[in-house]
Amino acid sequence: MNRITRYIFKQLVTSLALIAFVMTGVIWLFVAVRAVESIVNRGLSVELFLAMTALQLPNFLTQIVPISLFIAVLFVYTRLTSDREIVVLRAAGISPFSLARPVLWLSLLLMIFVYSLTLYGTPKSYQKFREMQWDVRYSLAHIVLKEGVFNSFSDAITVYVRERSTENELRGLLVHDNRDPKRPVTYHAESGSLLEATDGAKVVLLKGNSIIIDKDNPGKPSVAFFDRYDLDLTGILKKPPARFREGRERMVNELLTLRIQDVGNPKDFGKFIVEGHQRIIQPLTVITFALLAVACLLAGDFSRRGNLNRILVAVGVFVALMIMNLGLGNLTAKNLVLLPLLYLSAALPLALCVLVLLFPMSIGRLFQRRSASEASYGGAVR
Repeated sequence: MNRITRYIFKQLVTSLALIAFVMTGVIWLFVAVRAVESIVNRGLSVELFLAMTALQLPNFLTQIVPISLFIAVLFVYTRLTSDREIVVLRAAGISPFSLARPVLWLSLLLMIFVYSLTLYGTPKSYQKFREMQWDVRYSLAHIVLKEGVFNSFSDAITVYVRERSTENELRGLLVHDNRDPKRPVTYHAESGSLLEATDGAKVVLLKGNSIIIDKDNPGKPSVAFFDRYDLDLTGILKKPPARFREGRERMVNELLTLRIQDVGNPKDFGKFIVEGHQRIIQPLTVITFALLAVACLLAGDFSRRGNLNRILVAVGVFVALMIMNLGLGNLTAKNLVLLPLLYLSAALPLALCVLVLLFPMSIGRLFQRRSASEASYGGAVR
């Protein structure tokens, strides 16, 4: 890199880091707020909560990086133009393509990073997240017994707690066990605790009684007193024998070689195939969005009125490409014949941006009418 390229490159990296950090923080906050319910209702530890939210970030980074780079390029090159630095460099004979080299270098590095996420990081992290989510959902050890509330473990077990004296000690327990519909049992105990067992959990009841109602003889309930009773809760949550893996947690080679019989719902087969192809295509948007921003700002002649029109054009095209990619992905999932259009939608904008930078004056005629009106206005003032 020459000195000019390094100068612009450093500014791009600084702006990109700040923008990506802010966007990641905002998205992580939304994810964290949604996960707070798991902390309150299921008693997740802070460490497990942070781990589960962190495992979702690689999936968001694949979207954050292209958008952050687009904003960073717009910001840096707009500021350089406002400070007349771009004007001086253009007057010195430096071509728009040369001025775009810092963007090209940075976007190539980030594209490699995004490829590492889409091909390996994202499926692995999301698979780990789903496994942890699966364990929490079917683990009684993560259930918190709330005070003054009927806590339902399942359709068969309901526990009421009057108060919690310590973290593990419970007072005023009432447990209704309906696992045997013909002989439902209701337990009363002065105190107790919920303990984790090797293969599940159990409620330890101290100093209480049990009332058994035999529906075959409803008029004769059976009452028994106890000093200690261990109520086994193993198996009350029916855990499926296997967990179906979503498309986001499968590797690309598995997605591209998937068969219809490997998918639970045949209607979702197209979504899995499109997911695999989008993993290959999506990193290209890093370069496309970055070159789109710099091409719109450097095409044509310098304008003394500022770059507002160019920025609006860049943002408009950017939004249009985002909508097109989203809509085309949904259409292709329903009709796999449209798969080549996914690659065309990624390659065509990239090629057009390169042409704009290589032949800026030809493409710059889009802004020529505006420049001519500004020149006539300046001549009238003089």
